[in-house]
Amino acid sequence: MVKITVGIEGMACGMCEAHINEAVRNAFQVKKVASSHTKKQTVILAEKDIPEQELKSVVAKAGYDAVSVSSEPYEKKGLFRRYGR
Repeated sequence: MVKITVGIEGMACGMCEAHINEAVRNAFQVKKVASSHTKKQTVILAEKDIPEQELKSVVAKAGYDAVSVSSEPYEKKGLFRRYGR
């Protein structure tokens, strides 16, 4: 899994967050997407990396500006994590 963090300018409220989340879900196969207008970012969990230009294009079509994109490997941690895999 990969964790992708997108810096986004232009979000002002919870409706903006929902709009970005819906646009990302409709364009890509993701496990989870969460946006925060106060942090000015969207965090995406996906099985495979999403090309940066495609992601920026989806954000732009939704009416916002993706100013940065970074990705890192993600491993679920916590009580219910499976060991030995």
